[in-house]
Amino acid sequence: MRSPTMDDGTDSMAAGLDAGLCRGFLTSLPISGAAVSVFAGLAPETMVCASNAVSARVEELQFDLGEGPRWEALRTRSPVLVPDVRRGPHTAWPVFAKSLLELDVAALFVFPLALGAMDIGVVELYRSKPGPLSPAGHSTALQLADAATWRLLRQLLTLAPEGGADDPPDGSPLSRREVHQATGMILAQAGTTARDALLLMRAHAFANGRTVREVARDVVNRTLDFTPEGT
Repeated sequence: MRSPTMDDGTDSMAAGLDAGLCRGFLTSLPISGAAVSVFAGLAPETMVCASNAVSARVEELQFDLGEGPRWEALRTRSPVLVPDVRRGPHTAWPVFAKSLLELDVAALFVFPLALGAMDIGVVELYRSKPGPLSPAGHSTALQLADAATWRLLRQLLTLAPEGGADDPPDGSPLSRREVHQATGMILAQAGTTARDALLLMRAHAFANGRTVREVARDVVNRTLDFTPEGT
């Protein structure tokens, strides 16, 4: 699978809607990388920032596969801490766990971004060496996650209905505009729900060793059609 394009392989990815969010976690915690995504309001599932290619890949793999600790954190609304990802079996996300073996990731710490009854998004932190966060580090991560939640909420409330000037440009590794557009097209082609349309894209991507973004691009370009045969 193709990794997102990087300018220098280290920090140029942190240039999305709010690159400062990722930098805040990096400068305050003993981690190797961070990624922040939003799931609420007028900005459907979008990567806000990723500090490097590995962070972006960890985020993208979970989006593509529909499994991983980020989904568990969103479902339970509690942090998911994996101090040693190479110790399994990780029965809740076995495919994602196997994919991690190809990356320089030894520990994952995922914190949901929630406010009251609202689920805003998730922050995913990784470290290239195994080991838990210290109690002080865990407390700092919670404080940063709380601050990030409010910051993202303010940004979401200022977005225009069709997206604002702060949206990542089309073609950016941080943009999923094509994914959302393709979801609507598959919904019409297959006569299904938006959720099932995204599942169809994920299944096709997984079966063909591609990313969901690549499959979405084919759908938008009309080189891939999910209309059932015989209709």
